[in-house]
Amino acid sequence: MSNDPCSLSATELVALYRSRQLSPVEATQAVLKRIDALNPVLNAFCYVDPAFALESARMSEARWMKGEPRGLVDGVPTSIKDLLFTKGWPTLRGSKTIDPKGPWNDDAPAVARLREHGAVIVGKTTTPEFGWKGVCDNPLTGITRNPWNPAKTTGGSSGGSAAAVAAGMGPLTIGTDGGGSIRIPCAFSGLFGIKPTFGRVPAWPLSPFGTVAHVGPMTRTVTDSALMMNILSQPDARDWHQLPPDGRDYRIGLDDGVRGLRIAYSATLGSANVEPEIVEIVKQAALRFAELGAIVEEKDPGFTNAGEIFAKHWFPGAALLLSTIPKEKHALIDPGLVDTARQGAAFSAMDLLSAAQQRGQLGVHMQLFHQQYDLLLTPTLPLAAFEAGREVSDVLKEKRWTDWSPFSYPFNLTQQPAASIPCGFTKSGLPVGLHIVGARYADALVLRAARAFETLMPIASPDLSKLKK
Repeated sequence: MSNDPCSLSATELVALYRSRQLSPVEATQAVLKRIDALNPVLNAFCYVDPAFALESARMSEARWMKGEPRGLVDGVPTSIKDLLFTKGWPTLRGSKTIDPKGPWNDDAPAVARLREHGAVIVGKTTTPEFGWKGVCDNPLTGITRNPWNPAKTTGGSSGGSAAAVAAGMGPLTIGTDGGGSIRIPCAFSGLFGIKPTFGRVPAWPLSPFGTVAHVGPMTRTVTDSALMMNILSQPDARDWHQLPPDGRDYRIGLDDGVRGLRIAYSATLGSANVEPEIVEIVKQAALRFAELGAIVEEKDPGFTNAGEIFAKHWFPGAALLLSTIPKEKHALIDPGLVDTARQGAAFSAMDLLSAAQQRGQLGVHMQLFHQQYDLLLTPTLPLAAFEAGREVSDVLKEKRWTDWSPFSYPFNLTQQPAASIPCGFTKSGLPVGLHIVGARYADALVLRAARAFETLMPIASPDLSKLKK
């Protein structure tokens, strides 16, 4: 186990607190020092409150000294994506249109649950404006950069969260995922993250992008995400979409492996254009599941036109969002978001009703697919991280971020659990993500499969010595 608190997982930190070999104050001080050193380079945090964090850590330390920890992550430095309300702190969502004065009287459900379990919340992480795209820059705080190579994007929209955890600025963070916003930055930044089954983690208020938007953990280990799921999945009456609590401890059975599971592997979902280097890395990762005792078969799930269905959900969501903002402030908004909203406003009511029906058909299709296969493996993304500050990797081939993320958004439409875990590196040293998709409600199985893979390929950390102010 490392002596550097910034390199430790939440599970390791809690074990050290319990044995009194480390205190929450020491861990928090180390994380705040890391933020001070690296945030000017990475722009992972848009808001940090050192005084609040240290006071929270001192209170946690007192509880541990009494042998009375408050919960599962008491004293663990944690960050919150700046789309989620955090009481007492501004939630500006990367936008110049929001008044920082607030009032800020509420915690989102996930934030409330983490507080109840003693997490030391150190700050808010950056997001593209209102989380609208799969990279991380906005008019308010600028560009967020990748700890593996600061010239590259972290992906988004939970890009600040990814940069924070990958760079050791706290082992736990909450992300949101409306079309890949947990899995995209995890793939680009070399982390594990899971988009749970829709409704498993309560959310409030509902995203303007509707029922494609999920909330979930992003961590450096699968075990830490399982730990967070125990907390985040607890009920909250403000979310009328929430699933009935299942009382599950996601750590139980996590190491049961994948022997005997039927696993489908699809390199392209039947139509995606994937870089050859990515195809080979992910194929080799899929074959590792056979080594673990699973039955792995190459099989496309067999659906088409998911991009059109998603556009008719996501783009109108952007239009709805802009309708809530005074027109005189529209000039302050990311032009790409304004253009997306313009396209969304052009869809008719019949378009939206048809898309909702097609979405249901897609969901049924995948439910039938999972009667044959326990899991589906794909690349998380068809490419490695590209230049920071750009929405697309190639302006000649792509118009919007959805053009280079064909593996993620279909499973927001179907509301299935889906995770990204690092499975290798490109020749240029950038992380590649393996996408693990389960049937609805099979969150524990997705975590179990990811944990099995992690035993063969532990998650690596970037060389931070190359990052300079």
